[in-house]
Amino acid sequence: MQPSVRGILLDQDERLVIFRRTVPDRDIYWSVPGGHVEPGDATLEHTLHRELLEELGATVSAVTPLTTVSYPWQGGVKIQHVYGCRLLSMDPALRHGPEFEDPSRGVYEVERLPLAESEITSRHLVPEAVAAYLSAHITALPRLIADPRSPTDGR
Repeated sequence: MQPSVRGILLDQDERLVIFRRTVPDRDIYWSVPGGHVEPGDATLEHTLHRELLEELGATVSAVTPLTTVSYPWQGGVKIQHVYGCRLLSMDPALRHGPEFEDPSRGVYEVERLPLAESEITSRHLVPEAVAAYLSAHITALPRLIADPRSPTDGR
């Protein structure tokens, strides 16, 4: 099973950037952006940058490995590498890929949430393993993800 990456993005106001997903014949759910590693991806971080550009039209900095989660999925084990990052820019006009070209895939609405555990636990955020990580670490994210504006960042 192909590994995936997920990007936990903080915007300039230190809000979490996520998707509200509306898919035909399915309950509404939320997720953080990301996707599968593809053959042309040189590294997991390359996959992350590609996916964030495709899904959000976003560029990011301060990419920080946070955790790796695994869970049963379709008869196998799904592995997702979760990165934190700071949003530099986002242009919805740059979004592309099958999820935006095929209306049957539903709607990806971008939401920005305050960093509070209740913002995670009050939503059906998938996958559950990523939701559990976010719920446990939501208020620590600004410390866990380097701030490129900070003169003591050292990067």
